[in-house]
Amino acid sequence: MTHSVPKAPPYPRSHLLAASGVAALLSLALLVFPSREVEAKKTYLNLELENGSEQLLQEKVDLRPGLSTGNQGDSPFNSASLTEKSSTEDGAKQKSQTSQLSLPTDPLQKTVTVGNGDTLSTVFARVGLSANDLHEALSSSKDAKKFSRLRIGQVLDFKLTADGKLESVRSKLSDLESIALNRTDKGYSFKRDLVKPDVRTTYSHGVINSSLFLSAKRAGLSHSLTMDLANVFGYDIDFALDIREGDEFEVIYEEHVVNNKQVGNGNILAARFTNRGKTYTAVRYTSKQGVTSYYNADGNSMRKAFIRTPVDFARISSRFSMGRRHPILNKIRAHKGVDYAAPRGTPIKAAGDGKVLLAGRKGGYGNAVVIQHGNSFRTLYAHMQGFAKGVRTGGSVKQGQIIGYIGTTGLSTGPHLHYEFQVNGRHVDPLSQKLPMADPIARNEKQRFMQLSKPLMARMDQEKSTLLAQNKR
Repeated sequence: MTHSVPKAPPYPRSHLLAASGVAALLSLALLVFPSREVEAKKTYLNLELENGSEQLLQEKVDLRPGLSTGNQGDSPFNSASLTEKSSTEDGAKQKSQTSQLSLPTDPLQKTVTVGNGDTLSTVFARVGLSANDLHEALSSSKDAKKFSRLRIGQVLDFKLTADGKLESVRSKLSDLESIALNRTDKGYSFKRDLVKPDVRTTYSHGVINSSLFLSAKRAGLSHSLTMDLANVFGYDIDFALDIREGDEFEVIYEEHVVNNKQVGNGNILAARFTNRGKTYTAVRYTSKQGVTSYYNADGNSMRKAFIRTPVDFARISSRFSMGRRHPILNKIRAHKGVDYAAPRGTPIKAAGDGKVLLAGRKGGYGNAVVIQHGNSFRTLYAHMQGFAKGVRTGGSVKQGQIIGYIGTTGLSTGPHLHYEFQVNGRHVDPLSQKLPMADPIARNEKQRFMQLSKPLMARMDQEKSTLLAQNKR
């Protein structure tokens, strides 16, 4: 006969109660924190059990890639600084970072790096600010709207109040400029900080073997400096026609520096350009009356009454001719101008100061501008895509001012500028026309100019000699 003996409980009742409590805590943790399927860093939470002992509970936490925190103090309940970044690079690694509980009385600081497709609205939402917060900030002043012009890679630093409102936002637009919005009793105040750079002079030398732009780039000149160089010599050299392999240039220019880092360029102080064996010089000079212009080393003005070419770096597609076959009409007809082929939308400049006789349609010329320069000279610009803002019949223009853009209006087979030059009502070839000179340095300022010009020319001589000596080694 078999007797069943009752089994004693394997654990004391107090142990079972403790185990139930731990299981409940674990279940709560699993509900609060996401699953382990998302890769993330680990965080540690200190939990006090009823028996007074401390147990370290480890659990994985799901954080969006790009969030980071920093420890602030010994307590795990101190506020954390959250940094959020957006990246546009394919396959870029995004950092999983830890999160900390924070006291509601401490503000949050967040940093966002603007990514592809971001707007100020999405950036505000990313740091927990609403559309109302955005509207309140932008409507605080006209200058505040500068924050809405975002660039990829731009960094915005936010500071939030204890109740999650915007306290301040700051962004560095460049090495020279930062903007900020700060909460005040009356809304937000806008602040713009500008750093004044140091200015140093730099020498550059180049030899043209393909194009001015490529040679200038190899010599360390920026695009804007190259354009300035072409404009300085644009009265004597046609950069669409005259440039030859072997031409060379030298430039002394201002360089803007902040903390020993180049942040931009200033003016060309002096330059030399050798074209087809002939050397041209230019020195920047500001008169006692505050008028700045370029003169050659002897004090004669580089500026003439007309610039040589109204379109920068365009290709001459048809020259001045009294017996050319018209490409559309297929008839022998005088071509009383020069055609400059360039991409649609390329800016067209006024060849000289003058009054606009016409800015509108002109038969086969299409959209055209006609400018009267004094009593003797007149220029015409045809086949424009459109006119520049402010250019209208009866108005005035300055030399070098953009008056319109390359197009194909009228009788035109492709985008180009048809440019005509008239002297006393007679058409002349603008490529061969001798241009009238502007006034030289005033006699009472000649000595002051030469005191500036001679050292600059001497420096270019010395720099070039040093450069040639180094190349021979």
